[in-house]
Amino acid sequence: MTSILYIGGTGTISAACVRRSVAVGHDVTVLNRGTGRRPLPDGVRRIEADVHDRDAVRDALADAAFDVVAQFLAFTPDQVAADLELFEGRTGQYVFISSASAYEKPPRRLPVTESTPLRNPFWRYSRDKIACEDLLVAAHRERGLPVTIIRPSHTYDERMLPTLGGWTDIARMRAGRPVVIHGDGTSLWTITHSDDFAVAFTGLVANPAAIGDAFTITGSHAPTWNQIYGWLADAAGVAAPEFVHVASETIAALAPDLGPTLIGDKAHSMLFDVSKVTALVPDFRTTITFDEGARRILAHYDAHPDQQRVDADRDALFDRIAAHARSAG
Repeated sequence: MTSILYIGGTGTISAACVRRSVAVGHDVTVLNRGTGRRPLPDGVRRIEADVHDRDAVRDALADAAFDVVAQFLAFTPDQVAADLELFEGRTGQYVFISSASAYEKPPRRLPVTESTPLRNPFWRYSRDKIACEDLLVAAHRERGLPVTIIRPSHTYDERMLPTLGGWTDIARMRAGRPVVIHGDGTSLWTITHSDDFAVAFTGLVANPAAIGDAFTITGSHAPTWNQIYGWLADAAGVAAPEFVHVASETIAALAPDLGPTLIGDKAHSMLFDVSKVTALVPDFRTTITFDEGARRILAHYDAHPDQQRVDADRDALFDRIAAHARSAG
């Protein structure tokens, strides 16, 4: 039985991987602060500590060792360096969750493969992930660190709305108010359900062929943004939503906090070649497309009204952007 430590374990991606690990028979331990929104399956051990408090983590783990350490909550090189100090020599595989946003933007060629250069001058998050990867690759080359790098793209579950405004967009649709879509809505966007992602991820866990390598894990489903918003409107019971298309650069100018995720990622058509991971995990494929995903999302939120939170600032921002678009048109 493979022992695996998940650092995180209750997030959009990691919760699905924990469930899948339990289902395939892994011995699972989760390290987090104990405040996650998603429940853990029966049989999972929890160690409570702030993952960014290294002394607390060291004390909580004591002398425990694991076949696999899966790091979902490291975002900067200093956090990865602290992991190496803590786990190197205590695990047979260190799995680092990077990001497909690290691939060059805009992409010169599609589909993107693992050999596509890593360069994103627009988004600090992506550059930090690249720096983390550089540190791990150097450790593998110099000391034989048993590392596997995973690059997910846009991965969601029933609690994660993939739009600019999240639930605020759904509330606006249902109120008959305009909803802002970046660009003309026709760019292709690969979007992957976390349950599908987890199949590939667990297939790479404790897999000797995955050591020292990097893998993109996305599905093959790449609808347009118009389709993504349209399926959400259908699931929300909105027959004729008002969509306002605004250039990503204009949105970035009016809302600088949205700029990096648009110009550095979502503004571009993104298609991925996942043959590398399917060669090792042939069971991996897209089983949940976003028309079904949208229905699951709305079913969840409609069953949990307490989670239907409208962001007042974002709501007002969309009014300003929509008004700007109308005046410019």
